[in-house]
Amino acid sequence: MEEKKQKRTLQGKVVSDAMQKTVVVAVTSIKEHPIYHKRYTMTSRYKAHDEKKEYKVGDKVVIEEMRPLSKEKRWKVIGRV
Repeated sequence: MEEKKQKRTLQGKVVSDAMQKTVVVAVTSIKEHPIYHKRYTMTSRYKAHDEKKEYKVGDKVVIEEMRPLSKEKRWKVIGRV
């Protein structure tokens, strides 16, 4: 029997809730330059599915990878942090 692959999860902050059943989550990560060793922040924005429209701008949430629901939506919100 094959093992199921664990889905990726990310933590971020809701930056937009203007769409129906969708929120935009900004995920911030810290990277280090390979040569100069300076640390800098990178922010990625993900569209996540929010069926009940329960998350508002400013909420810290956990999102999980899922099958594609639309052209850009491949994540769903699974809860608050």
